[in-house]
Amino acid sequence: MAEKLPDTIYFSDPLHDEFSTMEIHAEHIGKDYRYIRNDTFLGKLAHFFYFRIIGKPLAWFYLKFKFRHEIVGKWKLKRYKKFSIFLYGNHTQIIGDALMPAFMVSPRSINVIVHPNNVFIPGIGKYVPHLGGLPLPGDKEAKANFDKAIDLRVKQHQPIFIYPEAHLWPYYTGIRPFVSDSFIYPVYYGMPVFCFTNTYHERKNGKVRIRTYIDGPFFANGNLNPKEAREDLRNRVYNQMVERSGLSTYEKIKYIEKKNG
Repeated sequence: MAEKLPDTIYFSDPLHDEFSTMEIHAEHIGKDYRYIRNDTFLGKLAHFFYFRIIGKPLAWFYLKFKFRHEIVGKWKLKRYKKFSIFLYGNHTQIIGDALMPAFMVSPRSINVIVHPNNVFIPGIGKYVPHLGGLPLPGDKEAKANFDKAIDLRVKQHQPIFIYPEAHLWPYYTGIRPFVSDSFIYPVYYGMPVFCFTNTYHERKNGKVRIRTYIDGPFFANGNLNPKEAREDLRNRVYNQMVERSGLSTYEKIKYIEKKNG
């Protein structure tokens, strides 16, 4: 997919502005959406084929040849390979953000909480669930099914990836503010939390290298009530990501805040 991106982007709301270049007509994720697809023999076979045979090799070539992608700190996850863990990252790549998680916890399967648009991408959207994508629910009934899927994955000791900034800002080198709602699950289940921060560096001819830093674990403070624990956990993860983002040495796109008036 060719990226046609400007050199400068003007924003007004860092919490809600979206700068994806993809035009997708998403449908409603309702109660009939099937979140669990690999609980049958055919489902497991489809997951193995699309994730292991097709998805990961293509993802490896894309990340290595386009970005010379490297991961720093992957060893921090090894002692938690038998645990369900929640991993939070900055949302700065249209395609890459869907691919990088597979190599952070390899050879484990992944679950990535995604925007509903992802399962309606022409040509590839129908394969996203087989690759681990869990689209956000569109109503209360779908939310109940989504929660059941998260509960099952936690019981299966699988990693769950979340992009708490929610909206895509291509190649952005900072960390945007995000709310604590996405930390409900690790607080509720008492699971370890890690963060991963993608930083940007220049290669020859204006090409970009992405270096991903993994930090953690972070645990919810058991002395706080759930709401306070979520906020505290969010703050610690956010501060760590801000610190890591300072390691970026190249700004491909300059983001400038619009001035009122």
